Amino acid sequence: MTIGNTSTRSRLCLAAGGLLACLSTAHAQTAADDANRSNNPLTPAASFGLQNYYTPSIFGTNTHTNDFLLRPTMPFGANSIVPVPQILRMTVPISTRPDPAGGYQTGLGDINLFDIFLLNAGGSTQFGIGPLLTMPTATDKSLGTGKWQAGLAGLAVHTSKAGVFGALLQWQHSFAGQGDRPTVQALTVQPFIIYNLPEGWYLRSTATWSFDLQHGNYYIPIGLGAGKAWKVGKTIVNAFIEPQYSVAHSGNVPRWQVLAGVNFTFGH
Repeated sequence: MTIGNTSTRSRLCLAAGGLLACLSTAHAQTAADDANRSNNPLTPAASFGLQNYYTPSIFGTNTHTNDFLLRPTMPFGANSIVPVPQILRMTVPISTRPDPAGGYQTGLGDINLFDIFLLNAGGSTQFGIGPLLTMPTATDKSLGTGKWQAGLAGLAVHTSKAGVFGALLQWQHSFAGQGDRPTVQALTVQPFIIYNLPEGWYLRSTATWSFDLQHGNYYIPIGLGAGKAWKVGKTIVNAFIEPQYSVAHSGNVPRWQVLAGVNFTFGH
């Protein structure tokens, strides 16, 4: 069939162009949704993260450190015992630290576990709070505190087409453990800014501010990095890298850090 009417051809071209534009917009929105889902720590989906913090420069020393983190996360729905959803997250560190006797020690560090109770599940802004426990599982004295610690973790997150914005706060205090090791009281604040770009790419700033409330040491790093999230079947794969520099500090604390990792967020 020959289409000889110019007006008809124009309408068909406009319709085709509109369809392509809609498909392109839908694809862009899907990519942004996948990135948001993977980067939101309150996403109600099982996930597993592999992250590495390399610290090549420490104020006041010529040593370095490294922490390779295994981080499984498991959500739980509301039930008759706990009437709100929960996000349970464990962090298992494989750490490298200077050995006072010389060289470096590498082994298991202190395992951290927190359970966030979601106080307002759903919506673009979410927040939750829950108990925190750090266990003295380190395989060497240089890799951990030697203390059982308990405290609170709190999370607030806002998501939109632009990205994910929020903060994670953890406070803990030692209550048992090796008697010859010092008391621990620590606070960490992790503001995170994820700004979405096309095709699942994003910019990120997620450095953790650490405060040793017992001895007065602290460091406040600022990070700027990038990452990309994409789908493999029903799993969202999210790879990233983020250099971080401490703009304020006290004590022998990290000057430079490089965070790199990959997270897997599993579908239903």
